[in-house]
Amino acid sequence: MQSRTDVLARRMLDAFIEQIPLYGHLPREQLEGEILDILRHNLRIFFSFLEEGREPSDYEMATIRASAARRAEERIPLDAVLTAYHLGALIGWSALREEAEPDEAAEVLDIAERVLLYMQAVTSAVAEAYVEERQAIYGEERDARRTLAEALLSGMSVKGMAERAGHEPAPAYVVIALEIGTSPDETDVGVEGAVASRRKLRRLEGELEARTAGQALPMLTPAGGIVLLATLPEDCVEVVASSPKLVDALSAAAGAEVVAGVSWRETAEVPAGADEAREVVRLAVEQGRRTGAYTLDDVLLEFLLTRPSQAAERLERVLDPLADGPELIATLEGYFAADFDRRRAAANLHIHPNTLDYRLRRVSELTGLAVGTAKGVQVLGAALTIRRMRSEP
Repeated sequence: MQSRTDVLARRMLDAFIEQIPLYGHLPREQLEGEILDILRHNLRIFFSFLEEGREPSDYEMATIRASAARRAEERIPLDAVLTAYHLGALIGWSALREEAEPDEAAEVLDIAERVLLYMQAVTSAVAEAYVEERQAIYGEERDARRTLAEALLSGMSVKGMAERAGHEPAPAYVVIALEIGTSPDETDVGVEGAVASRRKLRRLEGELEARTAGQALPMLTPAGGIVLLATLPEDCVEVVASSPKLVDALSAAAGAEVVAGVSWRETAEVPAGADEAREVVRLAVEQGRRTGAYTLDDVLLEFLLTRPSQAAERLERVLDPLADGPELIATLEGYFAADFDRRRAAANLHIHPNTLDYRLRRVSELTGLAVGTAKGVQVLGAALTIRRMRSEP
């Protein structure tokens, strides 16, 4: 049986997928990697347990305990984890019984008792490690750090909360608002979406923890959220400048697009910094920006034009005379998108250059603004921008 450890482990994995619904929806790379490895490890310990007649050592059980802790971190129910161990034991016992010769009945009965003793030791270790990890996830330090982040974002006094969280109140914070896209696992119909989302978030948070030496204050969900990085006012510019590398690393860890809006403020002004960062990332996403870190400077025009004001409302109405001819707005947008290259704009719009010229003249006649003048370019470009931003869902 020892020589067929890999075959037996594979048989157990197939049974998990078929008979335990949640395991059937785990990511394939997890099943073929981590889960299959722990099955092999478990079988090696079991065969040593039978051969040498000794209890599993703490060292041998450490891997099993670590695996149980990861299942707790992924929010896989404990009953599913224990069912997997019992199903594996049943398959292993059946294989041993089938292998036995008729004159080995006494040995088979002895092994049955040993199987039960082994399962008692293993399930006890699994349950203990699982419960410990669940308690750690929601432990005092994690809760205190989240409370500190909430206090900072709400503008409350944070000194006492910072001490509880193990963080000295920082004089300033870099605020990063994240929009996290979906990973391939989350769109795989054969994978449990909630599990894949939590795994994505766990990978991202692990990378964040490693790159910030545990000093980040995250408030994240699988879709995004806020991260606060403690710093000094004089170091904020440098931290903001390094944020693109951090976001690229987070995207790689998550296996998904990550778009970030970045700002910084002194501690008392963190709520305003968070509002700015959220607005920056919203505008960046609406413009179709890809993975990266963006500041207010990157979306400055869009930011100004989308602020509620009478001037913005009037600016948007500049294009109202073109409403009856939607091709005129499309032509104007195409001309700006081509950076005022007449032939390229006409080719992109699939019209003749002369038709482009005619439509641009109509735009000038209807709006009173010529695209060949500085004022016309500025006002029409701003009107197109505000129209586009306000039409986003």
